[in-house]
Amino acid sequence: MKRATKIVSLGRDKKWTKGVINPPVVRASTVVFESLEHLAKAAAGRGKGELFYGRRGTDTHFALQAAVAELEGGVGTALYPSGAAAISGALLSFLKSGDHLLMVDSVYEPTRDLCDKLLAGLGIATTYYDPMIGAGIAELIQPNTKVLYLESPGSITMEVQDVPTLCQIAHQHGLVIMLDNTWSSPINCRPFELGVDISIQAATKYIVGHSDVMMGTATANEQHWEQLRENSYLLGQCVSADDAYLALRGLRTLGVRMAQQEKNALTIAHWLESRPEVDHIRHPAFASCPGHEFFKRDYLGSNGLFSFVLKSGDRQAMKAFVEGMEHFKMGFSWGGYESLIVAEFGIDKIRTVTQWDSSKPMFRLHIGLEDTEDLIADLQAAFTRYHAALGA
Repeated sequence: MKRATKIVSLGRDKKWTKGVINPPVVRASTVVFESLEHLAKAAAGRGKGELFYGRRGTDTHFALQAAVAELEGGVGTALYPSGAAAISGALLSFLKSGDHLLMVDSVYEPTRDLCDKLLAGLGIATTYYDPMIGAGIAELIQPNTKVLYLESPGSITMEVQDVPTLCQIAHQHGLVIMLDNTWSSPINCRPFELGVDISIQAATKYIVGHSDVMMGTATANEQHWEQLRENSYLLGQCVSADDAYLALRGLRTLGVRMAQQEKNALTIAHWLESRPEVDHIRHPAFASCPGHEFFKRDYLGSNGLFSFVLKSGDRQAMKAFVEGMEHFKMGFSWGGYESLIVAEFGIDKIRTVTQWDSSKPMFRLHIGLEDTEDLIADLQAAFTRYHAALGA
């Protein structure tokens, strides 16, 4: 099947849909059994798409899990109440006291906090590495290194990693490779074809697509699925059937949303690139973005999220830029149908291996489904306020 057909068709097995278009919302804690044999059969199939206990999932959950797993190219998908929970659930499923973790330096800030606070307290050591390290990762692998964690593109600054090279070297040393694949969603990168073992998504973003559900997913290959599934269950990770239903409904429009948001974002990014105030664009599809060549090789497309850096400016000018927007809303997260803007401060303070020049103002944009002419007019007005704040 072609991608668009898969998005519409996957996760719609009749045993889950009961013959209707969308799987019903099956809310359950207790599942009752008619006989000891029935209970034993259910116990044997728990975690494998069979009703057993509410935390193991219902037909609503199974439909979403099957759809995400097949879209990403994995064997099974675990569901979590947030993207951060998916990250912690995946890491804790494969790390124990005394282990060593290799973590990309451009990682999502809460993931860094998890490593520096919770994992460190459990006796798990973390070494951060340059996202552009490539084959140099071999020099950082220790005898007790168990997991190599990637995030590509990187959070905020958008560095695209050489995923196949990193995976090849890590596998030579027996490491488990995890990738935060949220930026790509399940459709713009095939992580398992690149060598990844576990692909993590903040489903809150593009899978849900409407800014109204918190959810995370972790999809594993055959070798690692059982351990991920069972340890995530032991950690108590689960989501409500209502949220699973909304995520599955959002998934059905993922392809058309991503295509339009990619188009809109590229229009805005090219307009920004032409502005005299802009130093460079941090968008994987632009040559100015580190790892652009890997994006062209490994990705099927982009999305609505990118950053841009100005040549100069101070905090007051940044404040003037973001305050007073008509269409861009100021807020965290992304992936919904609305456009968002965030002024990024102190990137240098959340990097320990790579350097970042925080003297140049940077903004992160998420481009939604609004008309690009309206968005450009909004940004034009922001630049006018920016110049007024600078006294220029």
